[in-house]
Amino acid sequence: MTSTSSPPSTEIKAIFDRIAPVYDELNDRLSMGHHRIWKLMAVKWSEAKEGDDALDVCCGSGDLALLLAKKIGNSGKVTGLDFACEQLAIARSRQAIQCPTISMQWLEGDAMSLPFDSNRFDCATMGYGLRNVTNIPRCLRELHRVLKPKAKAAVLDFHRPSTKPMQIFQEWYLANVVVPTAQDMGLKDEYAYINPSVARFPLGKEQVRLAQAAGFESAIHYPLMGGMMGILVLTK
Repeated sequence: MTSTSSPPSTEIKAIFDRIAPVYDELNDRLSMGHHRIWKLMAVKWSEAKEGDDALDVCCGSGDLALLLAKKIGNSGKVTGLDFACEQLAIARSRQAIQCPTISMQWLEGDAMSLPFDSNRFDCATMGYGLRNVTNIPRCLRELHRVLKPKAKAAVLDFHRPSTKPMQIFQEWYLANVVVPTAQDMGLKDEYAYINPSVARFPLGKEQVRLAQAAGFESAIHYPLMGGMMGILVLTK
């Protein structure tokens, strides 16, 4: 992990509030739709099942939470938490259309200070959130605290590849695809944060070490897309 400091959480929150109206369209364009497959994988690895009390941390516009809802059904409950209220508003409107009969709660809150009792949730997901918190160890400790014993969590995020060729490709992709696409949608400044956030994000092995230090019994990191993406699967 580099020594480059993270931007203040208020600045990150403002970014995600501003991009909320086009966030889903940008994800589709920037990943060519692949983010939907990665999210399905994360939900599968969380082992969410019928009747579970599930948590989606940094839920954004609700993709992972809505996928969890389809797994837990009408007998379960999903809580989506995010610090960006504009993203939560979109998540609520999507739930009303996609999962109107399933118990879902959308809360504005801090991933580093989760407003839940310990040992509450049967499973959890987190998509593109761990990279943006200002204190990763604290966030992992909080996630560990609110999960029931033996519960699983799946954390999906961008990563810095471990091989030089993939690092070069990622830098090219960010500079020549991500930033120009964001610029076309009037969001160049908002998406300029991605490259430095990826550069300072811990590699998979370091994420495993941090998760174990947070108390997780098992932590396995699965690289995707040549290491440009990854899912950290945790067991309390």
